[in-house]
Amino acid sequence: MAIMPICHLPAMFGVLNFLIMKRHLALLVFTILSLSNASAQSITVEVLLDSEQFIVGEAINAQVRITNFSGQTLQLGSEDDWLTFALEGGPRKVVSQRSLVPAKGEFSLDSSKKGTRTVNIEPSFDLSRPGRYKLTASVRIPKLNSVVQCEPKSFNIINGTMLWQQEFGLPSDPIKADTAPEFRRYTLLQVTKQKELVLYFRLSEAAGERVQKVFPIGALVSVSTPQGQLDKYNNLHLLYQYSARGFSYLMINPDGVILSRETHELVGGSRPGLRPDDDGRINVSGGVRRYTSTDLPPSTISEATTASAPEAKTPEAGKE
Repeated sequence: MAIMPICHLPAMFGVLNFLIMKRHLALLVFTILSLSNASAQSITVEVLLDSEQFIVGEAINAQVRITNFSGQTLQLGSEDDWLTFALEGGPRKVVSQRSLVPAKGEFSLDSSKKGTRTVNIEPSFDLSRPGRYKLTASVRIPKLNSVVQCEPKSFNIINGTMLWQQEFGLPSDPIKADTAPEFRRYTLLQVTKQKELVLYFRLSEAAGERVQKVFPIGALVSVSTPQGQLDKYNNLHLLYQYSARGFSYLMINPDGVILSRETHELVGGSRPGLRPDDDGRINVSGGVRRYTSTDLPPSTISEATTASAPEAKTPEAGKE
């Protein structure tokens, strides 16, 4: 049997030490990764939506709920991409993303606590086509060097049923005489949500698909037809029936801002309706007005005097 020269022993021990250190380092890395993975598994992410159904262009407010049981206080929200979203589905299956969803804003989340960040994802994705979509949120945890993803949340994008629409033009800008006039469109839509009819307002370009504003107006009686008229300022005056005797009136300006809101009731054979006057203003005639806490501008007349309240006049645009 060959005997290793004594001069070779230090080299041999050096190799053994290197191998032992390498093994310990690998074990240490494995232990750190295991602990990090275990900590990440003790953090959960969930997405909640206000509804399972949205109109094209409507705000989709996603509530991202983070639950921390990692045993550590987490610092979140300091980077633009700490919270990201992915969408799939619809007629094209792949949904184009226009930009990151704005979610930056640093906060601390203690162990055994829950934190929620609410963001509107609609402007950041192309959701102009009806269909069923799946939304996934991912939260990056810098302290644990990990990313936690939620279970996909499904929702539908629909067009709704068009009840009424009207195109209108905006006044030309005197400073920009060579600018082409802008035309927009008011649209009233009907949507069924949880077996209830809901009336929606939409403001869009007269030509093209760009939607500028969409929001729900309120519950709608199925046997009624909303009334819409434009005044000389192109404000939309809307009257719709929300109950057997109750009617709601709104005035909305060309930017989609509600300027006035009133409640009216059917009394005897007198039914509320819209009536233009000779000056191009629109008034509510018939029935009786009921002053409520939802009036806009806020009413100063007490509910006790509503039965004898005079017929309300609608304020002109910009004169509340």
